[in-house]
Amino acid sequence: MRELLGDVPQCGRLTFIGLRPARHAPVEVVSSATLVTDRGLEGDRYARKGGNRQVSLIQAEHLPVIASFVTTPVRPELLRRNLVIEGIPLAALRRLRFSIGDTELEGTDRCAPCSRMREALGPGGYTAMIDMGGILARVIRGGVIRVGDEVRALGFPEAA
Repeated sequence: MRELLGDVPQCGRLTFIGLRPARHAPVEVVSSATLVTDRGLEGDRYARKGGNRQVSLIQAEHLPVIASFVTTPVRPELLRRNLVIEGIPLAALRRLRFSIGDTELEGTDRCAPCSRMREALGPGGYTAMIDMGGILARVIRGGVIRVGDEVRALGFPEAA
């Protein structure tokens, strides 16, 4: 099973970067940002905490699916995730190390929808995101990331 789960031959692409400077603050859309090792995205509120929730990612291909269940147009900044990735199965990266450009991250868990999704997307917004909320990751090797950067699976962490 480990061999099957680690087999991710596709490469993806980073299509969106958003920073959440404070709780309930609007997401700031940027074209590049700095990932800080063991902290997260510079300028994001979660970077002050560290831990396993340093960066949140969502699958670009899931946005139209979520939109099909709600009446509000779905824009990445409404979903309050830091990064939108396309072209690679994001759920497969949940337990793997992966690169975005020259940086390295490690998937840590699923990212459950937050209670603000009903407010952001209207009735059904929370339930529309169940199992499509993306993943969380921690930063192993920091650096600058840019929209358009390649996303590539690197395999399981050595300690796993």
